[in-house]
Amino acid sequence: MNSQIQRRAGIICIGLALLFSIFSGRLIYLQVGKHEEFSREAADTTAEKKVARAERGKITDSRGEVLADNIPIYTVVVDGTLVSDRSRVAETLSRYLEIPVEQVAERIASTRPYIVVKNRVAAATVDALRANLEEQRLRGVFYQHDPMRIYPNENMLGHVLGFLNHEGRGIQGIEMMMDPYLRGEDGFIYTERDRTGREIVAYRGMERPAKNGMTVHLTVDMNLQAVLERELDTAYQQLNPNMMTAVFVNPQTGEILAMATRPNFNPNSPGLAPVETTKNRAIIDMFEPGSTFKIVTISAALNEHSVKEDTKFFCENGRFAYAGKILRDAHGYGTLNVHDILVKSSNIGSAKVAMHIGADTLYEYIRRFGFGERTGIGLPGEIKGLVHPRDKWSGLSITRIPMGHEVSVTPLQTVMAMSVIANGGNMMLPQIVRSVDDEHGREVVAFRPQIVRRVVSKETAAQVNSALTEVVSSRGTAPLAKIAGFPVAGKTGTAQRVDPKGGYTPGQYVVSFAGYFPASNPQVAGIVLVDNPRTPGTSVYGGTIAAPIFARIGEGFVRQLDLVPESEQPNGATIAYVPFDPNVN
Repeated sequence: MNSQIQRRAGIICIGLALLFSIFSGRLIYLQVGKHEEFSREAADTTAEKKVARAERGKITDSRGEVLADNIPIYTVVVDGTLVSDRSRVAETLSRYLEIPVEQVAERIASTRPYIVVKNRVAAATVDALRANLEEQRLRGVFYQHDPMRIYPNENMLGHVLGFLNHEGRGIQGIEMMMDPYLRGEDGFIYTERDRTGREIVAYRGMERPAKNGMTVHLTVDMNLQAVLERELDTAYQQLNPNMMTAVFVNPQTGEILAMATRPNFNPNSPGLAPVETTKNRAIIDMFEPGSTFKIVTISAALNEHSVKEDTKFFCENGRFAYAGKILRDAHGYGTLNVHDILVKSSNIGSAKVAMHIGADTLYEYIRRFGFGERTGIGLPGEIKGLVHPRDKWSGLSITRIPMGHEVSVTPLQTVMAMSVIANGGNMMLPQIVRSVDDEHGREVVAFRPQIVRRVVSKETAAQVNSALTEVVSSRGTAPLAKIAGFPVAGKTGTAQRVDPKGGYTPGQYVVSFAGYFPASNPQVAGIVLVDNPRTPGTSVYGGTIAAPIFARIGEGFVRQLDLVPESEQPNGATIAYVPFDPNVN
């Protein structure tokens, strides 16, 4: 009997122990394992979850000048459940926010806990308002921090920088291209208010601090950008064209030094500008290049050793019948060597050189020079241009394409192709971002010069460079591109304006000059393009319209870059021609 009682007592004790163990385990699970979940539910029920806004990263030029920044602004909010003296609060808000008191009174008459009184209030105004309300011991007014994006240089570099939409996302330009780096990551915090309306922090450990955006450093130099924009403004007023654009790069590295388009816009207020004026024409517009394209034909022939610089071609005295059509030169030439075909910009000579090397070889070099593909700069909206596949060429194509017809290119493609000659034969990747720093100033991404491919040999580049240097002389088509003390190399382009409905628009031209300087050691390459200049009584050619603008921009650049004129080199020596070497820092 006693043994049975003892067994039963033991079973009961074991059962009670198991029961208490289960309850204890459940309690530990609820208090520890589910602590975070229940805390979050409690916070969602009893506290306000406030977003801690991340500050967007800055954008600077190559020297550190801030191009895009944030200024502190606030949204003034009233909690209608906490306002005890609505008339005095309304009168104070009206005075500081410059809103009629009747409107403020009407807005805060509600007992809703969240009433927006005014957006985009300056920090100084908020500070003064807060102090006055505290002095009067008035409760119920709160301030939400919401930084506003600003562009201190206003219109300058607007097409490159882009802007933000109403959600704070990058639209166009660097703002869109680098948005993942710039936008940062919002945080949050749970808060409660006491009976007096003062905010208290609740649920410590559940907050997540905001992670501010990174700083993006561009390759653009604003001193050079200012020169470019000033000259474009002057020319735009004088020529009254449909559009103008210019791009200047370091041909040795591919870094963009300056880029601008006219007409332009102010990224601080993009909604006030017509959509067409916000587009970066240097990368989204294509045009028939005209004679600037002849560098491809001549480079191809020299690089394939199909011709030499002194190989001669008969240029038909300015009138060449081929495939039932007449090809003309601006001036009638007899026999020209390959060097002078480029110097004199002979359409017929270029066509005959192309016929000599063949359509397949010409097409290969067109693609080698980067035409028909995006440059890879990364800016949103860049197009490929238009290069018809070889099997789509017509019987006339072999005579028209060598002089820059039947193809369409972008200004950036053209200046990168010209840079191939300037740097000794390499196609460089164009770069507009130099580096990215985190919010603590540590470099997290760096972009280094990158060779895409070798296009022509150093020998070929030097031969074409020699001809392009003579283009900017009394013998060539662009003497007006000269820069005193600095030899300039380059090529003019004049093409009839393509009619969107087909064919060409009579009397309208797209003119350009693409070149580089100093020709013996190129530090700057660029293009100036003018779409349909309106200059009554003036000959509309790349050499008469675009070349002088290039020269004025170049004169400003050499001053800003402190380049030494060749005549002032030690012992009268010229600067050595030194192509970019990626293995040398």
